[in-house]
Amino acid sequence: MLGRVLVANRGEIAVRVIRACRDLGITSVAVYSDADSEALHVELADESVPIGPAQAKNSYLDVAKVVEAARASGCDAVHPGYGFLSENPRLARACTDAGIAFVGPSAEVIERVGDKVSARVAARNATVPVVPGSDRLDDAEEALRYAKDVGFPVLLKAAAGGGGRGIRRVDADDELVGAFKEASREAQGAFGDGGLFVEKLIDPARHVEIQILADGEGNAVHLGERECSLQRRRQKLVEEAPAPGLPDQPRAELGAAAVRLAGEVGYVGAGTVEFLVDPRDWSFYFIEVNARIQVEHGVTELVTGVDLVAAQLRIAGGGTVGFAQEELDTRGTAIEFRINAEDPERGFFPSPGTLSLLRLPSGPGVRVDTGFETGKAIPPYYDSLLAKLMVWAPDRNTALARADRALSELTVEGVASTRDLHRRIVAWDDFRAATFTTTSLEHFLNPGS
Repeated sequence: MLGRVLVANRGEIAVRVIRACRDLGITSVAVYSDADSEALHVELADESVPIGPAQAKNSYLDVAKVVEAARASGCDAVHPGYGFLSENPRLARACTDAGIAFVGPSAEVIERVGDKVSARVAARNATVPVVPGSDRLDDAEEALRYAKDVGFPVLLKAAAGGGGRGIRRVDADDELVGAFKEASREAQGAFGDGGLFVEKLIDPARHVEIQILADGEGNAVHLGERECSLQRRRQKLVEEAPAPGLPDQPRAELGAAAVRLAGEVGYVGAGTVEFLVDPRDWSFYFIEVNARIQVEHGVTELVTGVDLVAAQLRIAGGGTVGFAQEELDTRGTAIEFRINAEDPERGFFPSPGTLSLLRLPSGPGVRVDTGFETGKAIPPYYDSLLAKLMVWAPDRNTALARADRALSELTVEGVASTRDLHRRIVAWDDFRAATFTTTSLEHFLNPGS
C-alpha cells in the first residue's frame, strides 16, 4: 500500500483524491499555484507544497516541478486527477524514472491509447467496432480525398487529443481545406501535435462510455456504462448511469468490448472507453480511451458502491481489482450535473470571482463534490467547474424528482452559474423521456438551429 501521495491537481478532484487517501490511511500532499494558496484542497491535505505562478503552464502543467515536489516531500506516488498532466506520458515516465509510482497506466499505454489513430488500431485488434475513418493525416488534400471516398458529412479530429478540441464537422468538400487548417492549428495549440484524422459522422448518435478497472495481475473488469450525450460544443454537462433505454444485449456487448480493449493494450488502473451508439439499431463504435479518472466517475460509484479513486490508489500500490465481473452489483439510477461558474445567458462566458455564498444541497441520495466553499475565490486561470451535483435513487423517475429538489436547494452567489440551466434540463421533455442524442442539447439551447 502507498504511504504518501502527491495530489498533482486542484479543485474538486484534488479534494476527492485527498478524501480517498484519508479513508485509506495514506498521507496526502497537495500542490498549489499562487492563485490557489487559500484553496480548499490545500486546507484539507495533510501537507502542501507551492508549485509556481498562477498560469498553469508554469505550475500544474510543469512536469519537472510536479516530480520535484513529490521527491522533496517524500511521496511514493503521484495522483494526477483529470485534466492537466493526467494523460501526459512525460509525467508517467518521469515518475517511473524517479522511483515514484504513477497512479494510472504506464507511459507506453498512455501513448498508445492517447493517440487516436493507434487506439483505433488497438480496438480493431481487439475486435471492437470502430467508426470508419482514416489513419493519421498531415495534409488537407489527402484528407479531402479520403473524405470523398468515405462520404460526407465527416469529422476532422485531433490525433493526439480529446475533450472536444481539434474537432470540426465538414458537410461538403469545399469546406474541408479551411476546416482542416483550423482544426490542425487548434490541435497544435492544445496538444503540441497538429496531426488529424478523418472519421465518418454517425448521426443520430448517443455518447456512451464504459468504466474499466484493471490491475497488474491481468484482471480487468467493467463497471457498467454512463450516458454522456448531453453536451454543448462537445463538452459534457449532464451524465447518467446506467444509460436510460439501452437494451441489455448492447449493454453487455459494450462492457465486453471495453474489457477486451483493456487486455489488448495492457491497461492498468481506472480508465474509460468511449463509444458512439446508433439508437436506431443499437450498433456501436469505439471512439477513444480516457486513460485517467473521469469527471463523471461519481455516478458509477453511486450505482456500484465501488470507490474508484481508492481502487486507483490500491492498484498503484500493487493491489488487485478486488472483485470479479460477476460479483459486481449495479443498483438504481445516478445523474450528475456539472455546476460551472459560467453565464449561460452570455454564451457560457466564464464567471470567475469570489463566492459570497455557496449553500450545498443535502438529504437522501444527494452527493456534491466541490473544491470551493463560501468566501473562496474562483480564479480566472483554470477550468470553470464549480461543483458536481449528483443524485441517486432506486429508479429514474425518483432520481429526476430528487435532482429538481437538490438543484432548487443549491445556492450560488457572487458568480454566475449553470444551476438554472440544469433545472430547465430536468424539466425538458426529451431528457425526461431519454430520447436525446448528442445534438439534442444544442437544439434545446438554440431553438430553430
